[in-house]
Amino acid sequence: MGALIWLVVAILLAGIEIFAGELTFLMLAGGALAAAGVGLADVPVWVEVVVFTAASIGLLFFLKPVLRRRLQTQPLQAHDTKALVGSSASVVEQVSAAGGIVRLDGTFWSARPLDPSEVFEDGTMVQVVQIDGSTAVVVKA
Repeated sequence: MGALIWLVVAILLAGIEIFAGELTFLMLAGGALAAAGVGLADVPVWVEVVVFTAASIGLLFFLKPVLRRRLQTQPLQAHDTKALVGSSASVVEQVSAAGGIVRLDGTFWSARPLDPSEVFEDGTMVQVVQIDGSTAVVVKA
């Protein structure tokens, strides 16, 4: 009977974890499963409680930090617009004050020259001096 109660507790704790999302209740559910496993051996209730406590503490302090590090999203790898400043680009479509297109970091970007009087022809190598919205502001490299 004790094993069934611990199993229900484990399911409830896992269900609460769905809403909490911090892995704490999931670790407690793991402790409850361990207690349910011990409960199958028809041991006294105090032994089940000790197993639940020990397993929960072990999971909270040893497994949870490892899982949190593993599940955390990786920071952006210098692909934000600030990282593009100083990069070289190749003009794909003539760049003038009216606009144009460059190939920058493997993707196509709209571009305009820093000096509105300059015009860069196809194939010209340019350098990005700033990103203005979705437009690369460039100078001749």
